Amino acid sequence: MVADATIPAAVVQTTLKTSVDALVRLGQAKLLIGSSMAGTIGGWNAHAANIVAAIFIATGQDVAQVVSSSMCLTIMEKTELGDLYVSCSMRCLEVGTVGGGTILPAQTACLQMMGCGTPTSVPGECATRLAEIICSTVLAGELSLMAALCSNDLVKSHIRLNRSTKSFLASTNSASLSRRESCTVTRDGDEQKKVKVEISFPQHPVTEKSIQFKMQCSNIL
Repeated sequence: MVADATIPAAVVQTTLKTSVDALVRLGQAKLLIGSSMAGTIGGWNAHAANIVAAIFIATGQDVAQVVSSSMCLTIMEKTELGDLYVSCSMRCLEVGTVGGGTILPAQTACLQMMGCGTPTSVPGECATRLAEIICSTVLAGELSLMAALCSNDLVKSHIRLNRSTKSFLASTNSASLSRRESCTVTRDGDEQKKVKVEISFPQHPVTEKSIQFKMQCSNIL
């Protein structure tokens, strides 16, 4: 399944609050180079899995297939006229509109709202329509997130809408860390060490109570 669109440069500037060139550069850095460096398999996209998972749950799909169905190649290019061309290719999108979770009342209602709930005389027509809707929604989500990253709106929104007044960083930095080592096991002539680590937070950032973690690790294995 492939969804694509051409967004006029003026719309990119006024609505997305960024430029075509900025989106193209970010697309190369994040979607292609960044995903490859992260060792992603079939995941050259910004956040396709978020959209796929949400629609899968809402329409009664097999949620276990989100892993393969989220494989998506998002490409952003500048056209000869200076507009933005964006496409999403989803070659492993697995959906259905009959059986399984699709028979549940809420999921059936969602399929009906999208025009995918009533079987037609053409086999697979409803499933194809559902796949088209998912792929198109993924494209919209990719465009939205990438634009928010370019304009810095994503970070600004997190800061502005963050409802916590606690300083997690300050509380974390005040933690005390102690490490104690002792030889405990000898195997094949090699000494194996057991490491005990204790981390104490004078005041937990949320509960405002003291908390202590104790962990023991060994390299016996």
